[in-house]
Amino acid sequence: MFDLILKNATLPDGRSGLDIACAKGAIAAVEPGITAEAREVIDAAGHLVSPPFVDPHFHMDATLSLGTPRMNSSGTLLEGIALWGELKPIQTVEQIIARALRYCDLAVSMGLGAIRSHVDICDDELKGVEALLDVRQQVAPYLDLQLVAFPQDGVLRDPTAMDNLKRALDMGIDIVGGIPHFERTMADGAESVRQLCEIAADRGLMVDMHCDESDDPLSRHIETLAFEAQRLGLQGRVTGSHLTSMHSMDSYYVSKLIPLIAEAGVHAIPNPLINIMLQGRHDTYPKRRGQTRVPELREAGITVGFGSDCVMDPWYSLGRADMLDVAAMGLHVGQLSSRADMRWCFDAVTVNSARVMGLDGYGLAPGCAAHMVLLQAVDPIEAIRLRATRLAVIRAGQVIARTPAQVATLTLPGRPETVDPAAYAPGTSA
Repeated sequence: MFDLILKNATLPDGRSGLDIACAKGAIAAVEPGITAEAREVIDAAGHLVSPPFVDPHFHMDATLSLGTPRMNSSGTLLEGIALWGELKPIQTVEQIIARALRYCDLAVSMGLGAIRSHVDICDDELKGVEALLDVRQQVAPYLDLQLVAFPQDGVLRDPTAMDNLKRALDMGIDIVGGIPHFERTMADGAESVRQLCEIAADRGLMVDMHCDESDDPLSRHIETLAFEAQRLGLQGRVTGSHLTSMHSMDSYYVSKLIPLIAEAGVHAIPNPLINIMLQGRHDTYPKRRGQTRVPELREAGITVGFGSDCVMDPWYSLGRADMLDVAAMGLHVGQLSSRADMRWCFDAVTVNSARVMGLDGYGLAPGCAAHMVLLQAVDPIEAIRLRATRLAVIRAGQVIARTPAQVATLTLPGRPETVDPAAYAPGTSA
């Protein structure tokens, strides 16, 4: 007997009419017409079944802190950093844990199965580190949480940051972070990349750096990050997050830079919601979009995953843990409007981000972990268009969240009694 069978599912690759059988926390079979018994059977009714959404870039130590101790009146990145500096000394470990757990509950209900969160180590008490290590343990049964040691104030600029970062890694933080463009000079930024990558190489860890989150076309630390990844043999273990300066760089230089990134096996994480909100603030008109060169990175074979970055915190007062919102913004800003491009945007919040995080057992094939989401949509494009309802969220073959199908009831003479947004797909008749 199986634990769960989803009947008549459509997969992101377009295959339809499939049943997915789950046993002992894993996918046992994906094929049509499975007739075996199961403890629970769900009729997918032709709807899309996807592996879980994955958020490869987030700040869980700050999430849901909006308004504490004050609002970001300018809405800028720099005021957000200053405001975060005001919040850090007054928040408690217990408050960080409570906010993070609330966010994880929301994230799971929205179909998120894995999150990589940066945690600020520029706090000698390491309250965020202590809190999120506790949260990681608490949520492990239903959410994969990776943690990045992130020196928000600059690992060289802040006098105790390097020692704090090493302490955080000793405590169990997974990944080495950095922010080279926030160091005092370009030379210090490059030096910080070198030192941090050497720490990661010595400890056998991955690297994920906030890199060139700036409109300055001369902020080119991604070049140094790619060099160090190759020099130290870190190919496939290094990620550059944001990379927004690339949208302002000279195209000739970028024609050299992108192949270097690809050759070094460095991944890229744009954060569409935050990048479009925070970048270009010094522009009059025309205003730069702020998102890095997603189509060009993708065409070069670089793994690109979209992150959400922030939800209701000093930098971003909106958000609801919805990776389909993130995919939709990335689609619009990047002008990724072909059918293939739009399907790729769905990949950017699922399989690509899972690859960036190095998740084991991710997918919808036999032997993969039985983690998946049933969406009120017939394909990935419709899922993005509708911000599709998460009808069921499944973890290890068990349903852990359900949301009723979204259907509007009408009282219009001579018209249907209900309207289902999913019924307005291409090729449907009136």
